[in-house]
Amino acid sequence: MRILSIHNCYQIRGGEDESRQAEERLLREMGHEVEVYEEHNDRIASMSSLRVASRTIWSQEAYQTVKKQLNKQTHDLIHVQNFFPLISPSIYYAAKAKGVPVVQTLRNYRLLCPNGLFFRDGQVCEDCVGKFVPLPGVVHGCYRESQAASATVATMLTLHRTLRTWTKMVDIYIALTEFARQKFIEGGFPAEKIVVKPNFVHPDPGLGSGSGGYALFVGRLSVEKGLDTLLAAWEHLGGHIPLKIVGEGPLAAEVESATKRLPQVEWLGRRPMKEVYTLMGEAMFLIFPSKWYETFGRVAVEAFAKGTPVIAANIGAIAELIDSGRTGLLFPPGDSEKLAAQVEWAVSHPTELAQMRQEARAEYETKYTAKNNYQRLMEIYTQVRSA
Repeated sequence: MRILSIHNCYQIRGGEDESRQAEERLLREMGHEVEVYEEHNDRIASMSSLRVASRTIWSQEAYQTVKKQLNKQTHDLIHVQNFFPLISPSIYYAAKAKGVPVVQTLRNYRLLCPNGLFFRDGQVCEDCVGKFVPLPGVVHGCYRESQAASATVATMLTLHRTLRTWTKMVDIYIALTEFARQKFIEGGFPAEKIVVKPNFVHPDPGLGSGSGGYALFVGRLSVEKGLDTLLAAWEHLGGHIPLKIVGEGPLAAEVESATKRLPQVEWLGRRPMKEVYTLMGEAMFLIFPSKWYETFGRVAVEAFAKGTPVIAANIGAIAELIDSGRTGLLFPPGDSEKLAAQVEWAVSHPTELAQMRQEARAEYETKYTAKNNYQRLMEIYTQVRSA
C-alpha cells in the first residue's frame, strides 16, 4: 500500500509529532510505502501576515504540490495528520480531483475551536461549538491572542463549512478517544465518518521497577496542562514526597521559582526520550493534572508501558484512559487539595500501588501496542478504500 502522509509541524514538537512519526515508522516496518509532505511553521517568520492568512484559508501551493505527487505515482490514500496553518484544506480537493481517498486524524479540536484547545482564560470554553461562524473565538482573540489571526482561522472554518469540505471531502476521521469523537459529533460532524483509534507506544520501552521514590510530571509547562494545580498540590504536601518535572514552556519561570521554595521539587527541563522512559519506569506514579480536554494523553500511555500508574485530572480524554483504582487514580481538575490527597493515598498504600503497576502494564499490552494499532489502522484503511 502506498500512503501520502501530510502534516504541518509546529515550532515546538510534542506528542502529536511523536505519535505521527511512530505511525509512519510502523507502516514502513510493515512493508508499506509512506511518502511525506511536510510544512513547518518556521516558514511563517519569512511570510507576510496576508500571505499566511491566504495560505491558511486555501493554499494553492499545497494543492499543486499534493496534486503533483498524486500524478507522479498511484497512491491508495492520503492520511492528513495536520493541515493547519500552511497546508490548508485545499489538499482534500487535490486528493478528490485524483479520486484518492482521504483519512484525517483529529489530533486537536481546531475544526471546532479557533485555538484548537477548548480552553480560554484558564478554563474549559466551548463557546464556539455548534456555531457556524465561530465569532466568540474572534472576539476573545483565542488564536495567538490576536483578533486578526483568530479572524483568519474563523474565516477558514466558516468557508469550509459553507463548502461542506468537512463532510464531503474527507472519507474517514480518526478520533483518538471516544470522548473526542463525541465532541466532534456535538460540533456537527457526521458520526458515521468518525472512528476511534488510539495512539500507541513503539517500540516497547519495557517495564520499569518503580523504585525511585518520586512522582513525575512530563509535558509542556503551560496553564492548560495544570502546572499551577500540580505546584499547589506540592505546597499542600509539605515537602515529604519528591517531584521531578520534565518539560519546557511558558510557565518555566513559575516552575523554577517553585524549586527554590519547595526543595523536594526538581525541574529537569527537556530530556531525551530514552531518559524520560527511564524516569517514568522508576517513578512511583505519573501526575497528569491537565485542565483542558486532551484529545488523548500519550504521556499516560507511555507510563503504562513502563508499568507506572497515573494520577490524572478527571476531565476529557485522559479520564477515559485511566481506570481509577486499577491503572491509576482520578481527581477533580484544578483541585490541588484532592490531588495532594490522592498522592498521599498512593504513597501510603504500597501494596495497592504495586498491583496498579501490574494493571498499568497489562493495559498497555492490551490496548496500546504497535500490533494492536496496526491491525486497527488496516481496518480503517480497508474501509476507506472499499467505500
